[in-house]
Amino acid sequence: MPSLGTKAPEFTLPDAQGALHTLDFGGKAPATLVIFTCVHCPYVTLIKEHLSAFTRKYMALGVQVLAIHSNDPNCHPEDCIEGIVADNKLYNFPFPNLVDEDQSVAKAYHAACTPDIFLFDASMKLAYRGQYDSSRPGSGKPVTGSDLSAALEAVLKGSPVSPRQFPSMGCSIKWKPGNEPTW
Repeated sequence: MPSLGTKAPEFTLPDAQGALHTLDFGGKAPATLVIFTCVHCPYVTLIKEHLSAFTRKYMALGVQVLAIHSNDPNCHPEDCIEGIVADNKLYNFPFPNLVDEDQSVAKAYHAACTPDIFLFDASMKLAYRGQYDSSRPGSGKPVTGSDLSAALEAVLKGSPVSPRQFPSMGCSIKWKPGNEPTW
C-alpha cells in the first residue's frame, strides 16, 4: 500500500458516458475520495446502498468523490460499460464512475481489490487507505462506513487521521493478461 502522506497520482479518465474527469488539484475540495470498485464483487455489492447515501453526505460538504472501474470486462462481463451504467442508475450514485481501461490508474495507486479506498486531504496527500468498515459478506455485521467516516471527519476538521488503518478486503482487481502488477 502507498505510504501515508504520498501525493495523489494525477489522472484523467472518462466516465461511463465518455465525459472526462480529473482530480481537483486546485485546492477547492477539502478532501478527495478515490474508490476502486466494480459491478460484480460481493464486498462492493454489500456496501453499495450505504455508499450512495454516505458519499452524498460528504459531497455536500465539498468532498470530491471518484469511483474507478479497472477490472478487465473479459473476466467479468458485468463490469462492462453497460454494467457500470446500469449499476449507477440502480444505486443512484452521486459521484462519477470512471473507466480505467488500460488499468494504469489502478497500478499508479497500487489498488489491489474492490473496494479499495484512498482518502486524500486538501493538499492531495494520502491520509487514509483501507476498509470502508468491518462488515463482510455473510458476517452479519452491519454496513456503517465507520472506518472511512472517522478518517473523513478527521481530515475535514484538520486533525490527524489515526495511523491504525485496516487494509481493504474484497475481490482482487481482474488484470488484463500480461498487465498484472509486479509489486
